[in-house]
Amino acid sequence: MAEPVIVINPNSSETVTRGIDAAMAPLRIAGGPPIECLTLAEGPPGIESQSDADSVIAPLCRLVRARSDGAAAFVIACFSDPGLHAAREATAKPVLGIAECGILTALTLGHRFGVISILAKSVPRHLRYIAAMGVESRLAADLPVGLGVAELADDDRALGRMTEIGRRLQEEKGADVVVMGCAGMARFRAPLQAAIGIPVVEPTQAAVAMAIGRVRLGWP
Repeated sequence: MAEPVIVINPNSSETVTRGIDAAMAPLRIAGGPPIECLTLAEGPPGIESQSDADSVIAPLCRLVRARSDGAAAFVIACFSDPGLHAAREATAKPVLGIAECGILTALTLGHRFGVISILAKSVPRHLRYIAAMGVESRLAADLPVGLGVAELADDDRALGRMTEIGRRLQEEKGADVVVMGCAGMARFRAPLQAAIGIPVVEPTQAAVAMAIGRVRLGWP
């Protein structure tokens, strides 16, 4: 059997992992690598702060090392890309972070991208990362919906807030593509895109699509 692309949800929410797994359906293609979605049991219920992000690095790297021999690639499914560089040191297999891949994908879909975050305290962390990537001049804005990871389980409320913020990013901030700033938002990509009428990037899909390309093309 072909080695899988392993998608790791670094929080401990099985609900989030199920949503990520469902979002992988379009990428499970004939001839492509299997996609396996895992939950990091040691993680917090949601990664909502820098401390949360830092706390998962060690167990995440342990999981990567443990699965390295049987994996084609790894995807870290948290928009903070926690432990991305440490995980790359833990395996010779490709390791992709969803924030990096989601933002890079957005740059191919529009000139200015907006980010929909979960909480206001997430925004400074995202802005530091976007600056480190050197693409801050292409950022329209990063705006929060004001809902934590657990609160995203309320579908109507979450989609309503995301639609409101998506329209603000488009109409007030000049974004022509939107990136979802949390893996827990995965199931809302299609309805959000339909509601706001511009491309919406679900970053785990973006990262897994890149991982599949690397595996198929034999890139390290």
